[in-house]
Amino acid sequence: MRFLILTFAVLSFLGDVALAQQNPDASKQSGDTKKKKRPPFQWVNPLKEWDIKKSPNVLHKTFVSSSMKAEVGYCIYLPAQYSLQENREKRFPVVYYLHGGRPGSEKKSIRLSQFIDKHIQAGSVAPMIYVFVNGGPVSHYNMPDKPEAQGASVFIEELIPHIDKTYRTIARREGRGLEGFSQGGRGTARLMFRHPDLFCSAAPGGGGHATEKRISESGGAESETLVFTEGDNTWDLARSYAKSLKQDGAPTVRIYVHVGDKGFNYQNNLEWMGHLDSLGISYEKLIVPGAEHSAQQIYEADGLRIMKFHAKNFGL
Repeated sequence: MRFLILTFAVLSFLGDVALAQQNPDASKQSGDTKKKKRPPFQWVNPLKEWDIKKSPNVLHKTFVSSSMKAEVGYCIYLPAQYSLQENREKRFPVVYYLHGGRPGSEKKSIRLSQFIDKHIQAGSVAPMIYVFVNGGPVSHYNMPDKPEAQGASVFIEELIPHIDKTYRTIARREGRGLEGFSQGGRGTARLMFRHPDLFCSAAPGGGGHATEKRISESGGAESETLVFTEGDNTWDLARSYAKSLKQDGAPTVRIYVHVGDKGFNYQNNLEWMGHLDSLGISYEKLIVPGAEHSAQQIYEADGLRIMKFHAKNFGL
């Protein structure tokens, strides 16, 4: 009996070794799968203590969405100048920041406030409000036939009016900007082309425009389970926007594409900028040397340039 048990143990060990040789990262991949498991989507994600410590002058607030029949969270950066007694009648421009990743959470990009606050308090750029948006279950997209997944509409039709009603904003396109990175860069590009009447300034960063091109060429399909409205992508919307510019008095959004040259979306951002060139769409660009696919790295290196771009467009 002992011989049989020993033999079985040896064979099992050899089998494990063979499996490990075929797939040496099997255990690591298993661990990564657990780490990458996405949390369930929530419209409200309150700040934790460490969020507050790392995000100066950022508050978490909510409003009631009539379309979602639920509270929706957002984070708002109010510069110290907003609360000064001498500025009690002053209105401030707003930059709406669209986070990366899926699903949505208003907390995902708030750490950028470290750089935003540093530059504003140093006097390097004029004070601005930043609003960090919850992009919904499919981050800044509206999903056809899924009323619970209308992130773009909740932002455009409900959050913006709420912010203008609640805070001392410049409540017109001349005082309203849009920015985002990765999924948020895709969202920024789509929404700036769809709503140039709402935003005068837009800075799409690190967007996955290769995926957007595939959506365009497939009639709306990103994958088997993600099928969007045909034409709702950064390639087709650029074409529609270019056509609209031929009309007298059409609003024009000023665009600042930014991306790190070590990021995995670098090449497809270059291709997409070529698409804009072919359509005659004007834009400026910021390519950050050595930066990976990271809004944090880009803001640490050159965030002030992006902020000054918005400030210039706001007339500050």
